[in-house]
This record gives sequence, C-alpha cells and structure tokens, in this order.
Amino acid sequence: MEGSSAHIGGNLPFRLSLSGHSGHLRVEPLPPVRTDTPLSSLPDLILPPALPKETPENIRQSIERKYLIPALDHEEDRADKCGKTWEFDWLDEDAPCIEPSVPHSVVMPVWEPPYRRAKEHSTSIDAFEKWIPGFEEVEVVNPEDASHNSSSVLRKPGPPEDFVRGNTGNHPFLPGGFDVSSSLDKKRVEGKVLSDGLQVIWEGGKLQTVPPGFLRGLDFDSPEPFSVRRKRDSGKPVLAMEEKFVKINLIDVFKQAWEQETFGQPSESSGIIEDTHVEIDEGSKEQLTDNLLDAEVGMLDNILEDVKKLKVSHASVEEKKPQTWAIKGGCEGLLEHFSEFVPEMALSYPFELDAFQKEAIYHLENGESVFVAAHTSAGKTVVAEYAFALSTKHCTRAVYTSPIKTISNQKYRDFSDRFDVGIITGDVSLKPEASCLIMTTEILRSMLYKGADIIRDIEWVVFDEVHYVNDVERGVVWEEVIIMLPDHVNMVLLSATVPNAYEFADWIGRTKQKKIFVTRTSQRPVPLEHCLYYSGELYKICENKLFLAQGVKAAKDAFNAKKSTPRAGGSSGQAGSFTAPGRGAAGHGGHKNSKGAPGQRSSASMVMAQKNSSGGWRSEASQWYSLIKNLSGKGFLPVVVFCFSKNRCDKSADSLTAIDLTSTSEKNEIRVFCNKGFSRLRGSDRQLPQVVRVEELLRRGIGVHHAGLLPIVKEVVEMLFCRGVIKVLFSTETFAMGVNAPARTVAFHSFRKHDGKTFRQLLPGEYTQMAGRAGRRGLDKVGTVIIMCWDEIPEEADLMRLLTGEPTNLESQFRLTYNMILNLLRVEDLKVEDMLKRSFAEFHAQRALPEQQQQLKEGEGELLQMNTTINCILGDPTIEEYFELAVEAEGLGEELHEAVMQSKGVQSLLVPGRVVVVYTPPLPVPTLGVILRASTPSSGSKNWIILAVNRGSNAFDSSISKATSGDSLSESITDGYYISRKSNRGLEDEYSVSSRASRKSAGVVKVSLPHYGTTGGIGYVAMEIDNKAIVSICKSKIPVDTVRLLEDVSSAAYSLTVQQLLQLEKQYPNQDPPVLDLVKDLKLNDITIIEKYYKRQRLLERMAMNQCHRCTLLHEHYNQFKKQSALKERVRRLKYELSDAALQQMPDFQQRIEVLQEVGCINSELAVQLKGRVACEINSGDELIATECLFENQLVDLDAAEAVALLSALVFQQKDASEPTLSTRLRAAKDRMTATAIRLGSLQAEHGLNIIPQDYAHDTLKFGLVEVVYEWAKGTPFAEICELTNVPEGSIVRTIVRLDETCREFKNAARIIGDSTLYQKMSDASEAIKRDIVFAASLYVTGVPS
Repeated sequence: MEGSSAHIGGNLPFRLSLSGHSGHLRVEPLPPVRTDTPLSSLPDLILPPALPKETPENIRQSIERKYLIPALDHEEDRADKCGKTWEFDWLDEDAPCIEPSVPHSVVMPVWEPPYRRAKEHSTSIDAFEKWIPGFEEVEVVNPEDASHNSSSVLRKPGPPEDFVRGNTGNHPFLPGGFDVSSSLDKKRVEGKVLSDGLQVIWEGGKLQTVPPGFLRGLDFDSPEPFSVRRKRDSGKPVLAMEEKFVKINLIDVFKQAWEQETFGQPSESSGIIEDTHVEIDEGSKEQLTDNLLDAEVGMLDNILEDVKKLKVSHASVEEKKPQTWAIKGGCEGLLEHFSEFVPEMALSYPFELDAFQKEAIYHLENGESVFVAAHTSAGKTVVAEYAFALSTKHCTRAVYTSPIKTISNQKYRDFSDRFDVGIITGDVSLKPEASCLIMTTEILRSMLYKGADIIRDIEWVVFDEVHYVNDVERGVVWEEVIIMLPDHVNMVLLSATVPNAYEFADWIGRTKQKKIFVTRTSQRPVPLEHCLYYSGELYKICENKLFLAQGVKAAKDAFNAKKSTPRAGGSSGQAGSFTAPGRGAAGHGGHKNSKGAPGQRSSASMVMAQKNSSGGWRSEASQWYSLIKNLSGKGFLPVVVFCFSKNRCDKSADSLTAIDLTSTSEKNEIRVFCNKGFSRLRGSDRQLPQVVRVEELLRRGIGVHHAGLLPIVKEVVEMLFCRGVIKVLFSTETFAMGVNAPARTVAFHSFRKHDGKTFRQLLPGEYTQMAGRAGRRGLDKVGTVIIMCWDEIPEEADLMRLLTGEPTNLESQFRLTYNMILNLLRVEDLKVEDMLKRSFAEFHAQRALPEQQQQLKEGEGELLQMNTTINCILGDPTIEEYFELAVEAEGLGEELHEAVMQSKGVQSLLVPGRVVVVYTPPLPVPTLGVILRASTPSSGSKNWIILAVNRGSNAFDSSISKATSGDSLSESITDGYYISRKSNRGLEDEYSVSSRASRKSAGVVKVSLPHYGTTGGIGYVAMEIDNKAIVSICKSKIPVDTVRLLEDVSSAAYSLTVQQLLQLEKQYPNQDPPVLDLVKDLKLNDITIIEKYYKRQRLLERMAMNQCHRCTLLHEHYNQFKKQSALKERVRRLKYELSDAALQQMPDFQQRIEVLQEVGCINSELAVQLKGRVACEINSGDELIATECLFENQLVDLDAAEAVALLSALVFQQKDASEPTLSTRLRAAKDRMTATAIRLGSLQAEHGLNIIPQDYAHDTLKFGLVEVVYEWAKGTPFAEICELTNVPEGSIVRTIVRLDETCREFKNAARIIGDSTLYQKMSDASEAIKRDIVFAASLYVTGVPS
C-alpha cells in the first residue's frame, strides 16, 4: 500500500508493510524518484503466516517441547541470577524483589563434647585438634513458627511466664516416634476438592510424572531404564501383581551379572517371554527393541529373574526379622573393665557399684535410655543420681518424677546436697529454673500438653516406681507421659522386679523408635528370711528363696496342741497368751480399748475379734508385747508393722500403753526434734489432738504412719525413723512406696487387705515390695520378715504363693479422658488415634502389624490373580446371589436340625422312597434325593442311605463324604446290609431295609459308598448322610428298588430312579417339590423353631428360582466363588485389623466425641471451641461438670468462701464422710451441681457409655467437706473444723491443698472466657485457704529449723 501527498504522508512517499511473525504494521519511506512497474505494487517481502498451521502433530510437538523436554532459559538461568531474584516489570513499575523459598532442611556439622571425642578417637591432645565433625540434616524453622502454631522444638520461645508451666494455647512438642505425615489428613480443609494427582500426594504417595490427560511423561531415572513386561507360566504362582513389571537399571544389572559370571548360564526358572516392550529414546526405539528381542532377550530374562529372586528373598528375610527394641544391658567385659569403658565418670561414689548399676551408667554415658528393675533398697537411686550428674555436666536439665508428693519432697532433700535442684508440685514451686527438677508425674503431663518451653532443655526424665503404672486410677498418666515425650528426651525407668520388664521396655522402644536397654537384678543387698509368729515363737518358713514346709508344719502342730489344751477359767494376761474367737475372758471386760468400729479390720481374725469381748482386744495387745519383747531380745528392732487400714494402725499403737523403748538420750533427741519440727505450727495448731498423741507415742519409740496424718506429722515420723529412734512403726502400705527408710524387721499384721472393692489376699508383688524394707544395707546381714498368726495358721499353698510367686505383670490401665481428647484435638500434628495406637494396651496388636501388612499384600495379590469373571452358560451369572442365599440358609439349618430331626413325627416319615432335599458334600448346595434305607428304632443309627442328583464333579473325594457323615460306613459296608425277601414284606414295608442285626437276609449291599454315576448326561450319587445333610422333607414319594440299587448295583435301576427325580424337577420348575408342614405333619409347636424353619424355606425357594440351581456347572462355580469370598473376607479382616477402627478403645472414643459435640466443646469438624479450651484447663476434677458449671454461671451468686467450698466436691474422694450442714445458698448450689452431673451422666449414657447417671453424680461429686472448707475459708481454726466431720486431719489438708490447684485452673478458665469477676473471686478464694497448718512448708523442702 502506497501513499501520496494528498493522504497521510503529504509529499513524502511511503509504503505500509507487515514485519515479523507477529504481523506488526510498518511504515517505510520510498525513494523520491521511482519508475512504476507492474511489480511495484507488490511488497518487497512476502512474510509467512503469523502462526504455523495447527495440526495434531504440531500441537503434540509444541507441548512436548514446552513441558516435557527439559531446557535452560539462558536469560533467566544466568549464573548471576540463579538463586537470587526474579525481576518483573509491570506497567513500567519496579516489582518487589521475591526471595527464594526457604529450604525445608539444611546440612550442618554435628558438634560433640570433647569428652566424647576422646572416647571415639584417643585421649591425646592431637585427637582434639584432628577431630572431624559429622554432618546431619537439620530442619529449617519458619520464622513465623511459634508455640501457638508449631510443634517443632526449634520454634520461637513463648512468654517467660509460661516457660515452666506452659499454656493451653501452646502446641505440645511433637512426641518422639510420631510421623508428621500421619496427620496430614487432619490438616486438610473439609470439603476441599483436589485433583487426582494432589489426592495421591495428600495420601502420602509419590509425585506424578505423567501430566493429567497424557499417556506418558518424563522418566527421571538416569540412565533411562528398560521396562520389560514379562508373562509368567500358568503353572507358577505369582507373589504380587506389581511384580509383573520389573524396572531395573541395565548398567547395574550387567555389572552384577559380569561380577557373578552368570553370562551364558540360563536360569532353571526362566520362563518364556511372550511379550516384551522396551522404552528408550524415540530415534532408535524400534531398532533396539528388535535387537533386544532377537539377541539378548534370553540372557536379560535370566538376569532379571535372578535379580528379582534376590530382591524377593531379601525382602522376606527382612520381614521375618522384626526389630527388637528392648535389649539386655551391658556389653562384653564391661564389669571387669568398667573404668576403661567409663574413664571419666560424671559422679563418683565411695563404694563399689553393683553390676546392674555399672550397666545402667555405661548406657547413660552413651546417651541411651535404660529400664532398671531391682528389689526395694537395691540401689536404683544411684542411676537417677547419675542422670542428674550428666545433665549438670552437659548443661541441660533432668526431671525426676514420682507417683506421690511425699517421695518428691524426700528426693528434693536427698538430691539438694549434690545438685542444683528445684521442685514443682501442686502447691509448691521452688527454684523452677534449676537444672534438676523434681515433680509428680501429673505435673510433667500438664507441662507436655501445654508445650512448656522448658521441655526443650530436658535431656533425662527419671520415672521412679514405674510399677505404679498398674494403678487403676493414675496408671494412665505414666503411659501418657511416656508417649508424649519428645524425641530428644532420654528416659531412666526405675521399677521393682517385674516379670515382663522386657515386654514393657519393648513397648517403650517401639513407641519412641529408640532402643531401651534393660538392666535387672534379682539379688537383694540384704537377704531375707521369712517367719510365722504364733504364741510367742518364730517359725522360719523361707530362707534364700527356698520355702521350708517344715516350718509351717511346726507352727500348725503348735496351734493344734494349744487348741486341744483345755484353758483354765479367767484369762491370762501374760505375754504370749492367745484367746480364740468367742472365748473372751471375763477379767478383761473393763478394758478401755475394747470397742472396735465395724468394717475396719482387714482380716478374718479382725472380723471375729469384733464379736469378742474386750478379752480378744487385750489378747492382740499381749501379742504385740510378746513380739516386741522377742525382737528386742534378738536385736531385731526397729520393726515396721504393716497394717492395712488407718484405724488398725492407730489402735495397735495406742494399745501399747505400757511399753517404753527409748533411752533418756533418745527421748531428748525426740523432744528437741519435735519442738523444732512443730515450731512452724501456730497457736492452737500446736495443740491439735493428733499432734499431741503422736508426739507422746514418739517419745516412747512408737510411731504411726498413714494417709490420715497431717503432712508435717508424717514427715516428723519419717525423719525420726530414719534416725533410728523409733523402734516400732505401725504403717499402711504407703510407707513402702519409695520412702527410703529401711528397718531391721518387717511384720505383717495380716496378708489380707481391702482393695476398695473387696477383701483379698496380698499379691506376691505387693508382699515383695513391703518385705523389701527389711534389712539395712551395711548394717544387717539378714533381714527378717514376720507374718502374724492370730486365730489360725495360714495354708501352706497360700504362703508358698505369697513368698515364691511371680510378681504382678505390668499391665496397661490406659483409658480415654475428655481432657486427653481435647488436648489432642486442638493440635493439628497429633491425633487421638495415634495416642491409642501407642498405648501399652495396643502393644501386641501394633507389633503384629508388619506381619499383617505382608499377609494383606499377599492376599490382595492372590485376589487379583483369581479369575473374578464367572462365565455362565445360562446368561448373566447370578452365583453371587445364590452363594449368599446358601450361606444364610446353611446358618439357619444348623439351628434347626437338632430340633426338627429329633421330633417323633420325623422318624416315621423318613422311609424308603421319601423324596428329600439334601446337601451333597462338600458344598451346601441343596438338591433332590430319595431315601433308600431308613433307620429303625432298634438300630439306633441316625444315618440314611440316599440317592441324589449330583450336578457337581464326579471326582469327589470320598474322605470328604466320610467326614461329613455322622458315622463312618466302613464297618457297615464290611458287615453288609441285608434286604428282606419280598414275600415277607408288608405294604408299608415294601422297600424297607434292615440291618443284619434285625433278621438274616440273602443279599449283601455290594456298592461302595459314595457311588457316583451318570445317566442321560445327569450325574447322581449314592451316599450315606446324617441329620445335618437333610434340608427338608418333601410330601412326594417314589418307588425304589433297594435290592437292585444296593446289592445288584444295577445301572438301569439307578437310571430309572434318577429319571423319577428329574421328572419331579420338571413338574415343579424353578422350585422344589412341596415340603411337609412343620405343624401338621412334623408335630412341632415351638414358635421360635417354626419361624426359623419358614424363613429357611423362603430362602430355599429363592435358591430354587435362581438359574444356577440346576446348572451343570453349579459345583464348579460355587467352589470358585466360595474361594474368592473367603479370600475377600480375609483381606477385609486384615484391612480392618490394620485400620484405626480395630483399636480396642475406638468405640469409646467415638462415643466421647459425640458427647463433646453435644455439649459444645467441639464442632462437627472436631475443632475445639471455647468451651473445649476451658475444659482443657481442668485437671483436678471432672472437666465436663466443672466446665458446665462455669458456663451456667453457677458460681455467680456465691462469695469466694462459698465458691471454693462448693468446688471441694470435685476433689474430695472419701466415700464415708459425714453429712455436712449447709447454708441455704450452698444447699441450692449443691443441688444445681448435682442436677448438672446427672444431666451429663444421662447424656453420656445416651451415647453408649457404660454410665448410670445417679452413680456418676455420686461417684464424681462428694460434698462431705463443703462445710469444713467453707469454715476454713472464713478463718475458723483448724482444731474447730476437725470437729465438724469424721474425715481424718490428713485428708482434710490434702483436699484443701488440691483446692488451691483447682482455684488456679478456674482462674485460667475465667481469663479465657473473659470473666474478670470470676477471676478475682478465685484469687480471693485461693488466698483465703492458704494459711496456717494446711500450707505449712515441708520439712524436706525447707529443712528442720536449727
């Protein structure tokens, strides 16, 4: 196109043209003078089209070039730009710099302390200079990760005030052994639709290499592998379907083959390759494929077969060797050369360590977890001390946990001399910044759930008294803590001797994915001898674990001799006297201690003593006098007497009014110590009856120790006993739980106890725990254990079980709580199912998972190989429906056979010629048959010989027929069956058959049963059946010639009889012939049996209408489908066992989830709501009741004293407290809280939990101390509040101390919901109860004043 001066360019000539592939319009000036030619109007350059013509081939090549062929963009991938920024310019504006994404992990050097480098290399100075660090992959933390959104130990720390206790808003640190990917499905947004590729990634699959919609994609293997498709021989089993496609790098394969010199050696197991496909580059694919097929295919097939065999065998070996996590501690030569294995000990000891202590210390030095099982007083504390020393040396922290606060206080005093120790309990927090912390297990659990930052500094956690995991109420806490500990924390587990120590350690190791080294010893530092004490004499019954039966016999002889000796009138108050039950002497009737409270005695002797007069009580006191005198004369004091009730301890000690076991100097020491210990008691607290009474007993060398004592009184008793000035101590079994106070002798008042439900004998483990207090290491050569015999001698079997029996196994007491569920639901990285899987209760099931996974893999492979398509000659196969009907009918038949076949009417109807529907083994497929021989009443046989249509295979195993028959027919066939002569047969008995025992016959049955044959293309079988094979009895009868059938074996007779049966089938198409009526014909009147019978008949009618019923291939197809169904059921069962639904407590979890949704703690998507966050704060009482009371504002109209009094119902535990006297407002508040508890109990019962609402309210809420706490909060002295109830002083103090923790939890809950009034009320209540004797500081913590 050209322009002139009249147009755009004026006088300037120009032309317009298109330039480039994009077709831009271009203006070009023309020369001023030119000569027009015919071609001048054409453009100088004819450009190609802007875009090439689109064809399917061009499109495919373009997409492959753009998306599938890797190439470098030289502009964007320049060296100066790689890994830095990508600059974009939009609308002439500078785009912000985009930094590359942060890598998920980096490789960093691993620093090792110098003392560990010296171990690995050399102790010379050059070793430190030449030390080369190792490297490890370290997770890179997002700067935005913090305690509220991350479970990583590398996250940013939270506020300083939450450093020790944590916060419910924090995420707990990821527990050791947990897989983060297992919780991906929890992070996924509900309702989010993902593509197929993303779906695979969400489910943990590999990244996709083929784009959606494409047939192939890039293969990132290098070099390009061959993919060989090989078809197997039909006779060879296939392990799994994925083995049909074997991908192997050819370079590695040929290298291996060359090294093994296998070229030219064909494998015996090589098969024929029917189809081979090789994938390589496009250019030479076909040529290389042909070459491979022609020249190398045989050799390659052999190589691939050998490699695959090696792979499969290696995998099977690995699967057969499950990893063991519990390992026996120590190593070869450790005990002889301990100083070489541990040259620089973190803590030295002035004595020689025992073998188990050396083994444990060696593993602690290697940074490994240990499980130490040893007897009481064997020295397990040495291992705990060494863990503290290592944490001090490594500048980390260690935590010591104990089951009860008393042990925590005592360990604080014991460890304070050597280490920087702090203590954290419910009411005390002293030096929480210390490197060594002592706390109860519940405190550590709370810190773990609340993500306290101090957890990341902990290197060791010491679990003392691990056998406490058997406790029904609190054992779950140990399992929770062990599961929740992060991976960097090592464990030291101290336990009494238990039989399944390796099993428990294996569970811990499998849960934490780290090895646990078990060190144990059955040796006692001081051996024990066990004796019976009766009538002033000791009878030795066990020594060095050897039971002495002669000692028991001697005690029984003494008992029988004394029992047979007539007693003089009056009573004998002398030492060693014995009064049998019911024979109280009149001379003792006025003793002041004759009264005994019912239900307080824990043995049969004590129950009988209640019926006695005071003479029996006086007799017990005389027994104690006799025992103490005996032990004192032999030098066996001090003695700890274990009684199994608080009341028994007090009465036994108070009965010793005329004994004084202390010297003058000891009395002075006791007086001074008591004055100093009780000096912190103010005013009337110093003159409390309990304090005065115990102090008077202590001055005479007698002590008591039980839960009813005030904490400060118990501590004074323990310290004085450790000083050796208390000679006789009456105690409950709590004294044996961790309190380090050994004695010379231990005595048992009885070996029966009340466990809260019923009286029972002591378990061997309980006896061993308490008896272990006998014998002081370094002071005594032998410890003595005495069992008191009052009114009888224990049986020898009971004593042998007690003394030599195995201790109780460690067993799981794991149970779900609402607090646990809510704490786990609020964190995305954790699932409740993961906690359930890792509990000790699921240990055995989880340990079997690898084997079950392998079985599932094999089962799925077999299932895929089965020919699932059944080709039916009658059309679409209906064998599945037929199979289901047959199985259901067979199940009903098993219940009906006995009732129907044993009825009187049936026996008379089962005669020769009667048509029946029977099962032909081995399949429960009914078919028509006729009875050839009926049983007679005289023979007693329950079998029948029948001829039935057989549409199955004739190659039927006769052994199956014999197995399915009631009685074997082999003997009968040998003896023969005899046919009656026709002239002697009656009309009804024309075709009857009788055995030889009835009468003689001229013919013997010559046919061998089962007898198979065919006639007209239809098979038949003559066989013997029992009651179970008869499905139904038809009304029809046909004539049968039993002589020709059973004796002559006539084919014509068989053909005739079978044709009659087939004629019946044609007469009733798609159904069986009419059957006899159950009521009219069979004379049955049981409604249940009749209903089941008619139900089965309906099933049989549906089976008869099915096209498979009379198919010639029925047996074959039925067998095939039965095998498939069995395999499918096996695969389904394995999948179920591998799923979360198989967990024992999964139903309970689902029910509790529904309850939490109903009350509003979580929503339908299992997200924790505000009410759920509040419930997470409640640990000291029932979280549901406490949360409902808060949200129902039940504390609004109460003042601080009334509120804390009402809350005491959540923490008080004693059942038999007296009824309190309450004010009007407190009574109304009590009724409201009780109604709330009953409503919540009903709600839980509605959702399937095994809860009775009234019992739930009664067991959860105990209002026995409401009045006491109310008066205490108002300022009433302790002596006065003790008069308001029958609850012991120690229980009152313990309840009020726990209430302080409850007030703190309610304060946190008030802060969450934003209730400032409730927050202030709880603060005032906490201040009101924290005073005087209740919160007197522990002597172990503060020390005895000087």
